[in-house]
Amino acid sequence: MDLRSLRYFVETVRLNSFTQAAESLHVTQSTISKMVRQLEEEVGAQLLLREGRKLTLTDTGAVVYARGVEMLATMRQLAVEVHDTQTVERGRLTVGIPPMINLLFTPVLKAFRQRHPNIALTLQEDAGQAIERQVALGELEIGMTVLPADPLLGLQTAPIASYPIWAVAASGTFQKHRTTLRLKALAGTPLVLLKDDFAMTRSLRTAFDDAGFEPLIAAQSGQWDWLVAMASAGMGVALLPEPFIHRLAIGQLDAVRLVEPALHWQPAHVWRGSYLSHAARAWLEVCEEILGAASVPEVRGSRSPR
Repeated sequence: MDLRSLRYFVETVRLNSFTQAAESLHVTQSTISKMVRQLEEEVGAQLLLREGRKLTLTDTGAVVYARGVEMLATMRQLAVEVHDTQTVERGRLTVGIPPMINLLFTPVLKAFRQRHPNIALTLQEDAGQAIERQVALGELEIGMTVLPADPLLGLQTAPIASYPIWAVAASGTFQKHRTTLRLKALAGTPLVLLKDDFAMTRSLRTAFDDAGFEPLIAAQSGQWDWLVAMASAGMGVALLPEPFIHRLAIGQLDAVRLVEPALHWQPAHVWRGSYLSHAARAWLEVCEEILGAASVPEVRGSRSPR
């Protein structure tokens, strides 16, 4: 099976558009169409149903897409492992990191660049759930999310830290001198949360379900400081991890720790398979040293660059 035509087909399905797939792959739309037809001829069956701008997978197309994603991820991993055997002191690493977690990693980034100046490191920001999918597809070797990760993706995880989650609201919202708040007390209270594509919001929604209530969401944003601004304006209660609480002017806000159950924000590294490159293992070792994170996992791969 021609890998290039398979790659073009997978990208077309992923984006649900011939035009967007062409833009993503830097080719013409006619090239995408030609490659998809070529793959259909090779398979001997129609893979896509075209109804205007909408694309629908046939039964055969669904099988080819699922296996194609696996094959392409395997080929990317092959390239990483082959390259890894050829270099120790040099390398390239892209780490997927959610916007909220990045505040923890400035000292890690500084230490990594000092220790491994010949490893080209790129931090790619995205929401936690998007990073999980990119790692599962082999588009990223390693990334970060908030636990629990999506179990259907079959990712390996290594916790980085665990912090209590606090409720933040305009001054006078909670009883004076209160330091904790039961989760169920938020039932019927307007909340301002991160967007649903954030892994933390996924975790919070699970907690709400377990507590037996549907949250009353007043607003959602992708920026934690905007949540604080909305909470300060009295629009609702913001739920934030403890590291962010220390950055706030608490005199102008009420902040109480959630209990019964105590909710925790647990950032973690995620990767797929049992192999990590030298560069990825070097990154994990620096994280362990600076943040006191979980030990570097026992996975295949040579000793990290020194």
